[in-house]
Amino acid sequence: MHYFFLLLLFLCHSSLMEFNFILNAMFAQQPQDLVVVAGQPVTLPCSIPGYHGVVLWIKDGLALGVGRELIGYPRYAVIGDHGSGEHHLHIQRVELMDDAVFECQAIQAAMRSRPARLTVLVPPDDPVIIGGPVVSLRAGDPLNLTCHADNAKPAASIIWIRNGEVLNGAKYSKAFLRDGRRESTVSNLYISASNIETGQIIFCRASNKAVPNGKETSVTIDIQHLPLVNLSVEPQPVLEGNLVKFHCSAKANPPVTQYKWAKGGSMIKEVSGDTYEVIVDHSFFTEPVSCEVTNPLGSTNISRNVDVYFGPRMAAEPQSLQVDLGSDAVFNCAWTGNPSLTIVWMKRGSGVVLSNENILTLKSVRQEDAGKYVCRAVVPRVGAAEKEVSLTVNGPPTISSTQTHQAPHGEKGQIKCFIRSTPPPDRIAWSWKETVLESGTSGRYTVETVSTEDGVLSTLTMSNIVPADFQTIYNCTAWNSFGSDTEIIRLKEQGGSQDSLPVAVIIGVAVGAFVAFIVLMGTIGAFCCTRSQRNLKGVVSAKNDIRVEIVHKDHNAARENEDHSAMKHINVRTPLASMPIFSPQPAFPGRT
Repeated sequence: MHYFFLLLLFLCHSSLMEFNFILNAMFAQQPQDLVVVAGQPVTLPCSIPGYHGVVLWIKDGLALGVGRELIGYPRYAVIGDHGSGEHHLHIQRVELMDDAVFECQAIQAAMRSRPARLTVLVPPDDPVIIGGPVVSLRAGDPLNLTCHADNAKPAASIIWIRNGEVLNGAKYSKAFLRDGRRESTVSNLYISASNIETGQIIFCRASNKAVPNGKETSVTIDIQHLPLVNLSVEPQPVLEGNLVKFHCSAKANPPVTQYKWAKGGSMIKEVSGDTYEVIVDHSFFTEPVSCEVTNPLGSTNISRNVDVYFGPRMAAEPQSLQVDLGSDAVFNCAWTGNPSLTIVWMKRGSGVVLSNENILTLKSVRQEDAGKYVCRAVVPRVGAAEKEVSLTVNGPPTISSTQTHQAPHGEKGQIKCFIRSTPPPDRIAWSWKETVLESGTSGRYTVETVSTEDGVLSTLTMSNIVPADFQTIYNCTAWNSFGSDTEIIRLKEQGGSQDSLPVAVIIGVAVGAFVAFIVLMGTIGAFCCTRSQRNLKGVVSAKNDIRVEIVHKDHNAARENEDHSAMKHINVRTPLASMPIFSPQPAFPGRT
């Protein structure tokens, strides 16, 4: 009983002492406001020396549990020397849910620590650039980049960096997540096309208090473009007939998918690579070779001509001309050649250069301008070529003939006249005395006309020549729509000489001429009245529309050639049927 009383007295004394101690208990350490990054450990201090009662940790007004092991909070634990009154709250790997107000309470002592704010910082997730890590855009287009940094507390700040420099001008936006604590940040960056190059690397850096140095990601700029093409030709210049190599080099993004070749717009199907080899001719000088390079964005075409040396080739062929007398004649002749060529216009048979231009103009052409003209082109050290054309001049006929033909007495003789005429002569007539014959035979006389390349040859053939034939003047006359021409021709006895006539013959001729003159004057009236009734043998009646004046010339006259041209005279009138043929017969041969 005594021991029981002593025990009770001890317990009462101990309880009294404990009660007194509790009444005197104080916080040696209290939790303080802390800022901690999520994922890190943290310890909230609470120390009450000598207090052995119950200690509770309160989070946002809710008790975490009794005892040092906090069931239900596996990351939480009360640590420290319990005997010394240490009741520190330790949190492993702080999470966002730990962002709260904490208190340490001594239950028996009715003590509460000051509230401590535990602020949990959450770094942003790794930033993401939309479209990365390679952002492709078409050449000439601006660049728009978007970077977002999510799940940060506080919201992340975003900067853009290129070549170590911060890019300005980005636009930002922020938004809270559902938990109301974390935020997402979005930044948009615009860069003009002129301020961006392919291969550049642009960084997006996101940071907040949890990660002051930030997190970053990057994108590489890939500027896509149509093929950039260069077409080379080797060798140049090159002589026609030699081998030439075309090389089509291209830079493209995306890469080249196809090569196509063409010449003068026509596809070259047998070539598909970036090289084309061919033996060139003159056409490569004017018909370019093109290389078309294709990638997924499209095609680029480039063309090159070849500096081919080649001899003259006709580009515009001159045409022969037929012009009226007095008009202009214009020839056009165009050549191509390389190197530059020289053009020369000349008349065939003449060494005179008429023009060095493509065009040759002949003003007011005459009959003598008719003929062949040559347009000649020369390419130095390469070659030459020429083209011939003809000029035909429309005008009156031109008759050429030997004025005196010889024939033996009593045999057959011929006199000829050659007519050049453009257009061809409509009619050709021989006339002598009072006879006109165009074709066929009349008595001893026959007319034959033959066309040649250069004109018309008309021949008057006489059979059984008599002395009177040597005294007769023969006229060869030709007509066309532009006029007429007459040639006077005589027939001379082969082996005879009119210069050796006897004096008696000369006197007789003079007397005869005088008598003939008197008779002529008396018969002119009667001749005019009866001219329409004449029907001479050997004359084609349908040809009476020809008026021929026969003029006799003295073979011994000093100015025979001059008088010959002055005396040639023939007229064409419409109608001509009533015109007489007037042919006075001289009394002596060779005298007028």
